Amino acid sequence: MNVAVFTGSGGPEDVAIQERSNPESGDGEAVIEVDACAINYHDLWILEGGSVVVDSEAMPFVSGLDVAGVVDEVGSGVESVSPGDRVVLCPNQTCDSCQFCREGPEILCEQFSLFHGGLAERAVVHADRLIPLPENVGTTAAAALPTAYMTTLQMLRRADVGPGDLVLVPGATGGVGVAAIQLIDVMGARSIGTSTSQRKVDRLAEIGADYTIQADDPETIGDAVAEIGAPDAVLNHLGGEYTEMGLDALKRGGRMVICGRHTGNRSEIDIPELFLGHKHIIGCTLGTQGDLETLVQLLADGAFEPVIDSTYDLSETDRAFADMQNRDVFGKILVLP
Repeated sequence: MNVAVFTGSGGPEDVAIQERSNPESGDGEAVIEVDACAINYHDLWILEGGSVVVDSEAMPFVSGLDVAGVVDEVGSGVESVSPGDRVVLCPNQTCDSCQFCREGPEILCEQFSLFHGGLAERAVVHADRLIPLPENVGTTAAAALPTAYMTTLQMLRRADVGPGDLVLVPGATGGVGVAAIQLIDVMGARSIGTSTSQRKVDRLAEIGADYTIQADDPETIGDAVAEIGAPDAVLNHLGGEYTEMGLDALKRGGRMVICGRHTGNRSEIDIPELFLGHKHIIGCTLGTQGDLETLVQLLADGAFEPVIDSTYDLSETDRAFADMQNRDVFGKILVLP
């Protein structure tokens, strides 16, 4: 089979196509024929050498978390799926024995890690992490769900967002940002989405944003948000200087959930603003398998349709990462092996 591998820690030029033996399923495992694999900034950070999960010593490395396809074979003890089933993979990997695996949520597992290996024609996975797809849910749409939409749904839960709430989403044009605008709308809440591009601002309005701001300067965004009204929650995947802006913008008792650091690993905050305003800052990584099951059902019910910016053949994986690196995307990028 063909796989897309990272041969070094530099950039898209370090992506190559290699031929490898077909994987075989062991106990509790399944082999799936990959129809689609979404790529994320998590993958790009690995490729650029900026990941805290995978270092250069792991090269050559096959990345790809968000996988959907058809079960080809199953190992002994597998009863949850059968060959021929159309499925999407929850990329969470947990120890299944610590306090958090027993009591939940699983994303707090003391040994939490992620599946990698979806940028290939076939992948071997833990069978109990596969979710069967309803007939009206395609594998391409399903592959867009795990990282971006799962993370977003968990962030909304952690922020306790409900109908009528106002939610600020700075930089709302990548995978998580677009997912946030869509799921906020599904929940009956109101959203403020920001982008530097007029084209992308217009797209945000089309997919359900109630308010849009065309700006990239945190101070300018903060002033524009103040004119709209103090948000109940902020979904922050940017980190850096956007954290202080988000904290300042929040209403008293508001909640900011942070899941990323696209603009910087460190943020400064005004401590009195935090405690005098009874505000909350919450960290969040991904979501639970239950979240993904909920998203699959919402997709089957027609509540939303994942926004896919573009698709690429496996042989074009390097170009997919180059386009992501150029940040000229709106929604998800998928590789179709």
